[in-house]
Amino acid sequence: MKLPGPLVDADWLRERLREPGLVVADVRWVPDGTGRAVFASGHIPGAVYLDIDEDLAAPAGGAGLGRHPLPSPSHFARTMTLAGIGDDDAVVCYDAARGSHAARLWWMLAVTGRAAALLDGGLEAWTGPLEKGAARRSPAPFTERLWPAEAIADAEAVATAIREGSGPVLDARAPERYRGEVEPIDARAGHIPGARSAPWTANLDERGRFLPPEELRQWYESIDVGEGGGAVSYCGSGVTACADAFAMERAGLGRPRVYVGSWSEWIGDPERPIATGPEP
Repeated sequence: MKLPGPLVDADWLRERLREPGLVVADVRWVPDGTGRAVFASGHIPGAVYLDIDEDLAAPAGGAGLGRHPLPSPSHFARTMTLAGIGDDDAVVCYDAARGSHAARLWWMLAVTGRAAALLDGGLEAWTGPLEKGAARRSPAPFTERLWPAEAIADAEAVATAIREGSGPVLDARAPERYRGEVEPIDARAGHIPGARSAPWTANLDERGRFLPPEELRQWYESIDVGEGGGAVSYCGSGVTACADAFAMERAGLGRPRVYVGSWSEWIGDPERPIATGPEP
C-alpha cells in the first residue's frame, strides 16, 4: 500500500482499514505499565500494540544511558515480526498523546526505510468503532537493518553542533522543563546549554492536529532551523524528540538528527554542563 504522506487523517484510515499491506500500530504509553490492558479494553480495529518501554527501547541499564535507548536492530526486527509487521507493510501509528509517543515508532520505521505515517489527532480523532481483546496478526518477515548513523546524534555530536554552530539543537520538552522550573522525571532540571526551546506541543493546533506545513515551517525558521536537516532534536528520553523530527520533515525542512539519549543521558555525566532559564 502507498501512503499519501507521513500524516493521515481518520477518514483516510477508516476507508482503507482492512486493505492488504496496511498495519495500524497502537503506541499508547501508560506510565504504570498497563498499556497492553488499556489496548485490550479498546483499540482501532485490527491494530497491534507496541509498548515503548518493552518493544521500542532497550533497558536503560543505569547511569550514562537515557531512559529509552534504541533497541538492537535484531530486537526491533524480532518485535516487528512477532507483531505481524512485514518489510512491505505500510504502518499507521497512533497514540492517545497527540502523536508525541507514536512518533517514536514512526521515526524508527522511517529512518530504516519503511513506509510509516502518523494518525493526525491520534485515538481522539477516531470516530469509528473500537475493538476489544488482544492483537491477532500472524508473524511477518521484517528484515534486520542497522540504525543509520546519519539519523542519530550522541552527546558529543550535540556538544559539537552547539560549539561550532553547525545546526540548532532543539529541546522538545515543555517550556517549564526547559527553563528548569520543574523536573517531574529526571534527576536534574534544566537544558543543554545553547539549545533552543521547541516544545512538541507547538506543532499542533488547538484540536491537537498538526499545523499545516507552511505554519510549521515559519515556526521552525523562527528558531533558526533551515533546510537540509542540520538540526538536532532531543527531549527527556528520545521519544517526543521524534515528534519535532516529524514536524520538521512535514515542514519540508529535512529530517533532523535525534539525540536518542536526550536529557536523561546528558545528565548522567556530572561533567556535562547544564543551563536554566529562558532562551540562550
